Amino acid sequence: MTTLSTLNKFKKDGTKFTCLTCYDSMFARMMEKAEIDTILIGDSLGMVVQGHDSTLPVTVNDMAYHTANIARSNRHALILADLPFMSYVTLPEAVANSRQLMQAGAHVIKIEGGSELCDLITTLAQAGTPTCVHLGLTPQSVNVFGGYKIQGRGDEAADKLLTDAKAVVAAGAALLVLECVPAELAKAVTEAVAVPVIGIGAGADTDGQVLVMHDMLGMTHGRVPRFIHDFLTDERNSARSIEGAFALYQQSVREGSFPTEQHQFS
Repeated sequence: MTTLSTLNKFKKDGTKFTCLTCYDSMFARMMEKAEIDTILIGDSLGMVVQGHDSTLPVTVNDMAYHTANIARSNRHALILADLPFMSYVTLPEAVANSRQLMQAGAHVIKIEGGSELCDLITTLAQAGTPTCVHLGLTPQSVNVFGGYKIQGRGDEAADKLLTDAKAVVAAGAALLVLECVPAELAKAVTEAVAVPVIGIGAGADTDGQVLVMHDMLGMTHGRVPRFIHDFLTDERNSARSIEGAFALYQQSVREGSFPTEQHQFS
């Protein structure tokens, strides 16, 4: 089974690792066969499962339900679960909601933000709950950003993101996720912190990569983000199967053939 110790060893050894979002038992079992290293029960389920326009309507009960689906069905991957929008504004509610997700089967709780999360991160760490902190384009803050935009461009923005990354790690964060930030900045953050860093639209130099499962299966509607690759129809997936797509993704990340320059931002 993949653990935080496994990911820390991967970082130390320079071994790339994989993460995919997942929301139900059948796909969780397929990911286990493909030996996907980590699974994220993302609040992206609000968009790809529930049909909302954003992640904001997702509830803690929604997250606990889908987390339990995965925990019953995959014994290989480290399981990360999102605390959804406005569910960790105060320490008491953050602790209570984290407990619910951990009891549902999560191994790590993912939260969005920067140094303002430090007290929460430390409190959860002291209570035996590891956290993964999501920096860069944080979908729960889409209304603050004014849309889905690249983050960390320019010296001031880059310095703030790097400072936030160091602060949350010092507070006890076990993992970081960087979304839609310039590849050079993602590389700097990855090298500056001791914990594993997972990237999405953040270049090839992060320790791991994450994609939304539906995206990497070519099930994206409307504009396709540049960091997406369709592994289902990739000619290397000769069976054109979902299990084959998961296995190809695992292979491509591990060997360094994904992502390429065309999938990153400068």
